[in-house]
Amino acid sequence: MDWLLLVSGRSDPAYNMALDEGLLENAATLGKPVLRFYDWTKPCATFGYSQKINQIEAATKLRPLIRRCTGGGLVPHVNDWTYSLSFPPNHEWTQLAATESYRRTHALLQTAFNAIGIETTLADCCRRPKPGECFEGHELYDLLWNGKKISGAAQRRNRFGLLIQGSVQPPADWPQKNWMNALAGNCAIVDDLPDARAHELAKAKYSMDKYNRKR
Repeated sequence: MDWLLLVSGRSDPAYNMALDEGLLENAATLGKPVLRFYDWTKPCATFGYSQKINQIEAATKLRPLIRRCTGGGLVPHVNDWTYSLSFPPNHEWTQLAATESYRRTHALLQTAFNAIGIETTLADCCRRPKPGECFEGHELYDLLWNGKKISGAAQRRNRFGLLIQGSVQPPADWPQKNWMNALAGNCAIVDDLPDARAHELAKAKYSMDKYNRKR
């Protein structure tokens, strides 16, 4: 794939969400899709942009709670593998219907799992979870292992391009590094990180109660 790779390691929850948005804002400048892998300095949960904070607070004891700029449901970040994909506004993926970009995302993850000997499937139907609980049921094209959802994703399209944020919730003994290598393939390393913008968004938006409790 003619994509870029960013392995950003462990960061504060607010910064993690801010850097994804910064990559989306900078997608046209980079000119290529960016696959980002990242981790968390502490347990937390993120939730979809349109969700109501009182429902999220009742559904999990994890704190902090960070409102994503993408949709989707409540996602716990304790021992998950977290990634994002950002695409420029003129890229093929940005023009796709949301269901198709969702399917393609999980098809890529499935191929990477197959490469390391783990068989997964794409859900061909829905099993509705409780409101807001992303990993308690599954949607069409979610990634399943032994019939249980192990990966979901959320999307945002705007004038900057397309951002997909995803989480894999695997058993503890699965080889994360091998899977990351299989997914990344021969992607070039990104060398134009929007770090200053990410710190700005983390401070002024994602760490603020005004934003996280806006609904």
